[in-house]
Amino acid sequence: MTDDNPIILQTGTAASADTAVIWLHGLGADGNDFVPVASALQLPDTLNIRYIFPHAPLRPITINQGYRMRGWYDVTSLDIANQDDESGIIESSQMLLQLSEQQQAQGIAAERIVFAGFSQGGAIALYAGLRSTQRLGGIIALSTYMPMHSHLAQEAAAANRRTPIFMAHGLHDEVVALQFGTHSRSLLLQQGYPLEWHEYAMGHSVCTDEISHISAWLAAILDQG
Repeated sequence: MTDDNPIILQTGTAASADTAVIWLHGLGADGNDFVPVASALQLPDTLNIRYIFPHAPLRPITINQGYRMRGWYDVTSLDIANQDDESGIIESSQMLLQLSEQQQAQGIAAERIVFAGFSQGGAIALYAGLRSTQRLGGIIALSTYMPMHSHLAQEAAAANRRTPIFMAHGLHDEVVALQFGTHSRSLLLQQGYPLEWHEYAMGHSVCTDEISHISAWLAAILDQG
């Protein structure tokens, strides 16, 4: 269906993009949710970025009495980091990797592709990005956690062992508890991943300081790319 096609925006001065940021929304939202981030980041016009905002499929969500909404995977418990919908996570991760391959087919190098996401979307960005066999430009994971964390050491791809990661979390997050984020941060640091971590006085949301920090981080990693 046409409505399920990703939203695509392009910034910069050139007609063709040399960088792609694939941004995944959270549970119950859709690709429109983070469209405003493209302009809010205020990145230099010299960075020719294609932003891709896909829509998660509609699926019944157990914790919401089976109500169908857009979600990258099912949620069965408030203990989200230890009750993984493995099949849903793997399916959505494969979708993200396919989007990355499509961008590469259009001429964007894997090293210039960033996986980004909020909440469920951030979990998929982490899961897929660290298992990708092609070196990515970076991973942004906001208000989220590492799903299937016990599998990471065995499944991680060598190609992305040094891929920069930006993680951020609200101190008062009422949906994805801060402890899930800090546990994932510690796990990634213990395994040697280069990770920048930020905490903000907010709930399950995004704030202006966070956007500013993401902008600076993106500009730095893309300048090195």
